[in-house]
Amino acid sequence: MKLFTEVSCEKNAFTICPSDRLSVLGSCFADSIGEKLSDAGFDVLVSPFGTLYNPASIADAVARLDSGTPFVGSDCIALGAGDGRVGSFSHHTSFARPTAEAFLEHANARLAADAARWQQTGKVLITLGTAWVWRALERPGQPVVANCLKRPASEFSRELLTVDACARLLGDLVAGHPDKQFLFTVSPIRHLGEGAHANTVSKATLHLAVRQVLDRFGENAADRSSPRAAYFPAYEILTDELRDYRFYADDLVHPSAAAVQIIWERFLDACTDPSDRPRIIAAEKAARAARHRPLR
Repeated sequence: MKLFTEVSCEKNAFTICPSDRLSVLGSCFADSIGEKLSDAGFDVLVSPFGTLYNPASIADAVARLDSGTPFVGSDCIALGAGDGRVGSFSHHTSFARPTAEAFLEHANARLAADAARWQQTGKVLITLGTAWVWRALERPGQPVVANCLKRPASEFSRELLTVDACARLLGDLVAGHPDKQFLFTVSPIRHLGEGAHANTVSKATLHLAVRQVLDRFGENAADRSSPRAAYFPAYEILTDELRDYRFYADDLVHPSAAAVQIIWERFLDACTDPSDRPRIIAAEKAARAARHRPLR
């Protein structure tokens, strides 16, 4: 008797090797996989602007990495809710600093270092969290904000990106970087702030958009000899195969550590060469030992 539905996880169209230079961008699920990649000995740039949830913010972040254009004073935004720190609409709140000067110094130092690493990246993992986006009302022409910085909801407008808009943003990423291969995932983390139905519509939008990108650049593209886009079913593994709440954290939204580990192991099976597994296991063991705190 089968007690669960196993999600088929085919071998990826291209492999990821420990010698590759990787970049990981996207939702907080990207942070989890990025940390796993780092522990496994991969040369990986993880979330250079912090957590990014939607395709538009990810595309803006990549454009900034391409150009290396520094942040300036007009980019600085005071965090709300009495926080007192300063950040920007291009960054996660983890980048916030006590003053605008401190924020700009930190953000631009990171940008210079991360832009250089991005240029050397050959494989990119993008995790999409939501198709809902927010724009700051007091900034006409302002791109989609990456984070609302705890400011009142009344300062923003909200919209759902269309499938075609998401597909265009993601397709332009692939088309504009012929030196890179892109692995897309849809985050299994639910965004329930707008309600369960809105989350379902959002995730469906992302899935359909990725499907268009794969039809254009993946194994089904006209040039099948060198696919430049692929998909890993992290969303399907958690929401279908691991659908029990014991695989979720206490908030019942984020995956538990056990779920992340299971998805990570499936990721290795699908996206790496078996001959690299001993090297990966050794690196993970060394990372665990480095974090161990001796009793004496």
